Amino acid sequence: MASDVSVHHWLILNGKGAGSPEIRAAVEAARTGGHDLRVRVTWEAGDAGRHVQEAAAAGATTVIAGGGDGTVNELVTALLQLQPGQRPALGILPLGTANDFARGAGIPLEPAAALELALQGGLRPIDAVKVNERAFLNMATGGFGAQLTVETPEEQKALLGGFAYLLTGLTRFASITADMGSLHGPDFSWAGSFLVLAIGNGCQAGGGHRLCPEALLDNGLLDVRIIAGEELLPALMTRLLEGEDGDSVIKARLPWLTLETPNEIFLNLDGEPMAGRKFRIEVQEGALRCRLPEDCPLLSASAGLKGT
Repeated sequence: MASDVSVHHWLILNGKGAGSPEIRAAVEAARTGGHDLRVRVTWEAGDAGRHVQEAAAAGATTVIAGGGDGTVNELVTALLQLQPGQRPALGILPLGTANDFARGAGIPLEPAAALELALQGGLRPIDAVKVNERAFLNMATGGFGAQLTVETPEEQKALLGGFAYLLTGLTRFASITADMGSLHGPDFSWAGSFLVLAIGNGCQAGGGHRLCPEALLDNGLLDVRIIAGEELLPALMTRLLEGEDGDSVIKARLPWLTLETPNEIFLNLDGEPMAGRKFRIEVQEGALRCRLPEDCPLLSASAGLKGT
């Protein structure tokens, strides 16, 4: 329980969740339990970043992303713009469609339990990733996965959750087209056609597809997984999307890499699309402190608590 009045936390809540009785009850319970928890609601683009800056200036101990993977991405991007010593810890209250990062990290999906972890969980140093001027925490995907995210209607996501991505994928198998690109990193070089490109700090994306099942948040490395080729049968594509290896899968672990494509493509950064032809993707090792479960599967065996 927080007893020092200087210890305060900011919940930066996606506007879609502001009226939820469950969230209001969780916030009230936290305050009754002695936590100085201040709530800020996002309404339009840029709000989350502004709230993070205000929280840091006010000396907040923790900023909590109340929303989906996109909300987490906004907070991470804003935190990386601060000097390392000025960054509050990151907590996560998963309220989105897929919640891929939270599910992969073992964060509870029930609001009260998630908020308790975000306020009182042990702090773990974790990596973040910069992509040109943008950032991500969980995963960047290109090819089929990025196309699915861009093309899945928001109404379908709201109604069906993570299943919406699968439904869109099933309707798109007949029209899948490969992207061309070249990737380079330390002792790694590859060029060709790819159906899926996954660059993982976390392990899953796209509504539960474990594209990088061995990725870790605290090893200073990215798990790169490429499903190469021009065309695959739907059954094989599905198995490969679930992390199965095959002849068409190229894998690497790298601290950084560059991606260049002859035509503009989309990279999906934690659910947020980014268009371009040249990308430099680089780990920011230990850049963030995050409140995660003690048995978080995305931490190396040597990971330990770094204060409370």
